[in-house]
Amino acid sequence: MSVNVGSVGTDAGLLAPAWAGTPVAAEVTDEAWLRAMLDVEVALARAQHAVGLTPAAVVETIASAADPERLDLAALSHAARAAANPVVALVTEFTKVVAAKDPAAAEYVHRGSTSQDILDSAAMRVSRRALDLIAGDLSRVAAALAALADTHRHTLVAGRTLAQHAVPTTFGLKAAGWLTLVLDALRRVRAVAAALPAQLGGAAGTLAAYHEYARLDGDAGLPVGGRPVGGLALMRPFAEALGLAEPVLPWHTVRTPVAELGAVLQLVTGALGKFALDVQTLSRTEIGEVAEPAAAGRGASSAMPQKRNPALATLIVSAARQVPAHALVLAQCLLAEDERPAGAWHAEWQPLREALRLAGGAAHTAVELAEGLVVHPRRMRANVDLTGGAIVAERLNVALAPALGKATAKKLLASASFEAADTGRPLAEVLSQRRELASRFTPAQLADLLDPARYTGAADALIDRALRAHGDAAGPDGARRPPAEEPANRGSAR
Repeated sequence: MSVNVGSVGTDAGLLAPAWAGTPVAAEVTDEAWLRAMLDVEVALARAQHAVGLTPAAVVETIASAADPERLDLAALSHAARAAANPVVALVTEFTKVVAAKDPAAAEYVHRGSTSQDILDSAAMRVSRRALDLIAGDLSRVAAALAALADTHRHTLVAGRTLAQHAVPTTFGLKAAGWLTLVLDALRRVRAVAAALPAQLGGAAGTLAAYHEYARLDGDAGLPVGGRPVGGLALMRPFAEALGLAEPVLPWHTVRTPVAELGAVLQLVTGALGKFALDVQTLSRTEIGEVAEPAAAGRGASSAMPQKRNPALATLIVSAARQVPAHALVLAQCLLAEDERPAGAWHAEWQPLREALRLAGGAAHTAVELAEGLVVHPRRMRANVDLTGGAIVAERLNVALAPALGKATAKKLLASASFEAADTGRPLAEVLSQRRELASRFTPAQLADLLDPARYTGAADALIDRALRAHGDAAGPDGARRPPAEEPANRGSAR
């Protein structure tokens, strides 16, 4: 069987339903990365103009030429193998496009720069756009979970530990726990997004070529306005042109920005994964306490027409199980030798893209799951009652301890619970026949002590704490905070 190595297939997400068709997918395509790299080239020209080095007309020419449609993406992808990164081929082809408009302007393309400056800055720009989408979706998930917590603050549900009924809790408190996880993730996403740095260092992080071009341009008589025009002066306007943070130093081998991206994306999918995993469990046929929102074709089985599988939760859990592996690769790339590593930097690109895709897909899917989750309070109460009152044995243990001693009370309750389970009789009935208790508690008192609705502790107050935290995260008016605006890179030169 022959294979045409020149052909290029399509990654439309056929095997990646966790992110296929979600908004983040469009922000991390090859086309999006190519546009981001061109944005960086334009931003570099703008920054050099801002410090008086590149003529305004040149910036306009470079900006107008920075159209991905003018470049052959597939050819660039194949040419990238020669230099082990896509920037070298991009600069060659982009320079040709600029030269066709103005040969003189072509001399200013990529001036003083290095491949890592362009690709790292593009990666941060792509990541910022993806994180803004993720933050917006997490805000919606948080709002939906806050509503569930408030609405169901008194909806009784069995608290389960090690897969068994433990003590009663409320569905509102369970939702508040999910909410707290999402708020933790949202805080981290916002903080990391705001701190994503531009990359500007030149060949080995000294800014030497930028500085040398500035010296030559100054000698050539270009206006400098009395300001320092070395490479250091470029860092702020360059970062501002990209809507990124100004770095303290070039970070070619100081890879904490990328490793931190991996960590926060893992936190996002982990938080959402916990929510989704609980939904999967609670939607089991024999539990039936929640259900996913219905939609045509959702959860269908190819063989069993009666099935309504928890498809949304499954997509989220799938993402949550994949992202840690990608984050691990990004963390390992912190080990970057010298001033430019051979392989560690290169190993980051695809895992970062996959982690962004998966986290963005999970967050967008979680919006639909949280906003449409169907809750079945009567089924929850029926499940609480399955053990005939044994779910509140802890409370009775506390009540009996002063009279019988803690060890004796626990032994008595364990024996009575086993008897109730074996005979199918309510625990209150079994206990009322134990002479140790008959003289101390009336049947009515025992029934009151075994009422699960009266043993939810501080659930209500805890929900209030979670809702206040949500209010603080959403802002004083409770509205979702919008993502930070990015400066346009394609307007007129300053």
